[in-house]
Order: sequence, then structure tokens, then C-alpha cells
Amino acid sequence: MLSALLFDLDGTLVNTDPVHFVIWQKMLREYGMEIDETFYQNQISGGLNPEILGRILPQLSPNEIQEFAEKKEAIFREIATSLEPLPGVMEALNWGRKHKLKLGLVTNAPRANAEFMLQTLKLTDAFDLIVLAEEEAAAKPDPTPYLVALERLGVTADTAITFEDSPSGIRASVAAGIKTVGIASTHDPDKLMDLGVCMAVADFTDLKVWTLLNSLVDTDLDPQPSLLNN
Repeated sequence: MLSALLFDLDGTLVNTDPVHFVIWQKMLREYGMEIDETFYQNQISGGLNPEILGRILPQLSPNEIQEFAEKKEAIFREIATSLEPLPGVMEALNWGRKHKLKLGLVTNAPRANAEFMLQTLKLTDAFDLIVLAEEEAAAKPDPTPYLVALERLGVTADTAITFEDSPSGIRASVAAGIKTVGIASTHDPDKLMDLGVCMAVADFTDLKVWTLLNSLVDTDLDPQPSLLNN
């Protein structure tokens, strides 16, 4: 029986990758690096800033890495003021509440970014739990953030479903033993399927999502929102 829905933030609740990509592209150009979207998706998307920078700019000191990351995220918060939830997000959250499920957010985003995005999306009070991977023992793709979420929510992996968009997040959720739905807002759905998701969909309006969810709960309550695509 389903007891919890777990959500990533960037790329899952809101497509921030186009904004992040432009900022990374501009800032890395100052270091003589020209990146394209393929590089961004493979080397940056879904990761923690210190790990990303330590890998692609190994010449930077820890202090320089911190300064780079803080500058990059400050620019993001300055320009990403018109964020909108992916289609169907609000319906999914409301559906979870209606079925008395626990709702958790598990993100690699820095605290300041997570708080900024939730406020911009008007989702500040939407979740029972928020796990910030940077504040745990390990970040995605390690399963630790999802294992922490399960423990703190008091649920088991076989009673939860995760929604994730990035390879690192999917690897983390799958490794934690949680059934995972791939949100193909930022990556090729075939690649997400190869990582072990149970399905890959464009957003939360896909009927396959609701077929899965409704199969795991009491559907005497409104089985699915009326705004979904057929």
C-alpha cells in the first residue's frame, strides 16, 4: 500500500536546467571552458557544486570552489524569478494530500536555492519533510538522502514512490530500493529507462503516472485530477 511520495526539486517540480545551464556556460567560459548541453547533462546536472567543480576545475582551491558556487547560485536566485511548476505538479501534490500520503522533498540543491524555489513556486508548506543532500553524510547519486527520507517519514521503500529527473537522482532512489518514476524534462527518456525507472514521462499529466498511483491506493476518493491529458 502506498504511504509516501518523494520528489526531487530541480527538473522534477520545476525545469530550472535552462537557467542553470546558461549560468554554468557563462562562468566556465571565464576559465577557458566551452560547454554544450550534452556536457551539462552528463557532468553537471543533478550534482553537488563542490563535487562538480572539483571534477571539472581541479585547479581550484576549496575556498575558490566555495566562492564560485556561491556566486553561481546567487546569480540563479537573482534571475530565476518566473519559475512555474511542471504541468501536473500541483495536482499530484493535492492528490497525495487527499489520499493522506506523506510528502517528501529530496534535493541536491543548496538550502538557499531550495528555499528560494519553494517560495517562488508557492510550495513552502507543501512537504512533510525536506532532505537537503548537502547536509547529509552523502549526496545523490548515493542513496543516503533517500534512505534518510524514508527513515524520517517512518515509511519503508516498498511503500514509497520517487519522482526524479536526473541520472544521479534516479541512481540514488533506485539504490534505496524505491520504485522510481523518471520525469523526462531534462534527459532522454530512454536513458532514464536504462537507469531502472519503472516509467519515463514528460511530466505529471501523463496517464501512466495516474494509472500507477491509483493502483496503489483506495480509489474511492477522486481517482485522478480532471486536468490530466488523455
